[in-house]
Amino acid sequence: MPFTVVRFNLVDPHADPASLSARYRAAVEMAAHADAHGVDTVQTEEHHGAVNNWLPSPFAFAGAVFGATRRIAVTVSAIIGPLHDPLRLAEEIAVLDLLSAGRLVTVAGIGYRPEEYEERGVDWGRRGKLQDLLLETLLTAWSGEPFTYRGRTVRITPRPFTQPHPLLLVGGSSKAAARRAARLGLPFFPSAHLPELETYYQEQCAAHGTEGWTMMPARETPLLHVSEDPDRTWAEHGEHFLHEARTYASWQSKDIRSAVRSAAGSVAELRAEGVYRVVTPEECVALGRELESLVLHPLCGGMPVEEGWRSVRLFCDAVLPRLRG
Repeated sequence: MPFTVVRFNLVDPHADPASLSARYRAAVEMAAHADAHGVDTVQTEEHHGAVNNWLPSPFAFAGAVFGATRRIAVTVSAIIGPLHDPLRLAEEIAVLDLLSAGRLVTVAGIGYRPEEYEERGVDWGRRGKLQDLLLETLLTAWSGEPFTYRGRTVRITPRPFTQPHPLLLVGGSSKAAARRAARLGLPFFPSAHLPELETYYQEQCAAHGTEGWTMMPARETPLLHVSEDPDRTWAEHGEHFLHEARTYASWQSKDIRSAVRSAAGSVAELRAEGVYRVVTPEECVALGRELESLVLHPLCGGMPVEEGWRSVRLFCDAVLPRLRG
């Protein structure tokens, strides 16, 4: 049985407040439906100032999902660590960890868009040091004991549900990120299938006398939409997949390594490329028997909510039962 994911970034380039509100509420309802049908995790993420309304507040969304579900995890992959106040973030994660009884997974990266740093008044050149401060502060703060932070004594309460601390991974595609994770004894989340970086991380763990593990995307991790008629779906909704693919492409420099990377300039090119795939239930079952994970992306790029629901229901009703056998 593959690991199953339903991803939401709530993008809609043509939304108004009313339609975006409906999209947010639909996403929470879809998460509840996925929870009831045994999906492993909801995945969400953080970006700021995007004209297409990309979700900027993943923890608020996670709280809504936890309130509507009982067992599914929420993986925030990833937050842009240096943009967060460490003390406030320690509190927010602790509260969500308590609310969910340990179902929150946080991946902390440093991001790749300088404009997000400029917008928040954060020095791009100090992002590594700020990330170190954030991670070190979180690990200390969650003990619930007083500690020194920037020359003053502080204390973060309440303590989280998960001990010794909520699940926190270091994300990235650089040796610096791998070293940071190893030094702090935290799991490592490479942003793409990078086995050589996983080996380097393990070497660094040995050098620092820490133990760790890697949660790495598989070599092939397509973003899926399930449809009884993929030709119809591509013809009617291919523009939504292309919108997200082009947005990602515009943000990523040649040095960025990501599991989601497309060079497509048209819907036809995107379909042929295979990063985004519309599959029948039967094709999805076949993929589930050969891939480590299945990532459903039902509201991709402003996909109409009713089409997103069709994909979610097919995935839950026509794919998952057959994979469980």
